[in-house]
Amino acid sequence: MRSWVLVSACVAPVALIGGATLAQTRQGAGFDPVTDTISALAAQGAVDAWIMTVALFVLGGCHLLTAAGLTEAAPAGRILLALGGAATIVVAASPQPAPAHVPAAAVSFVALTLWAAFSALPDQRLGIVATAVMLVMLAWLVVELSGGSHVGLSERVLAAAQSLWPLVVVLVVIRRITPPAVRP
Repeated sequence: MRSWVLVSACVAPVALIGGATLAQTRQGAGFDPVTDTISALAAQGAVDAWIMTVALFVLGGCHLLTAAGLTEAAPAGRILLALGGAATIVVAASPQPAPAHVPAAAVSFVALTLWAAFSALPDQRLGIVATAVMLVMLAWLVVELSGGSHVGLSERVLAAAQSLWPLVVVLVVIRRITPPAVRP
């Protein structure tokens, strides 16, 4: 693992959660994080849309960097993580109602859900469990998108999990490769 991977893995959830929180504070009283999506924070016409746009660009870039430097992960997992990062950048570059926004978001959510199982990290079983949990979250988002009243909440739960999982993996890998301290 490259030394900078810990930085990219740490910055990803900070960019997503911090960016969404900051952008949300700039919206008027009509914005509801339970019903309104993260994308609405960067949409054309949103107040200070640049905040969430930058946060999404940073998030996508962090996923690309983590995929490039996490050499312990299986190639298929690294490709899926990079694909999720690249699709996130397309989401940022295509604010709602741009035609590319929804397909890019779908690719990002699916790739970032599947990468855990295909990475074989921290081990195959835990990667599969993480993907299974995120698949349940993704299914919840799909149900909410079909007319539910918790679209924003379901999206935030899934996106937060997807931004945090690479950090969990990196921390476990660091712990495995760092020799234990010698006690006197």
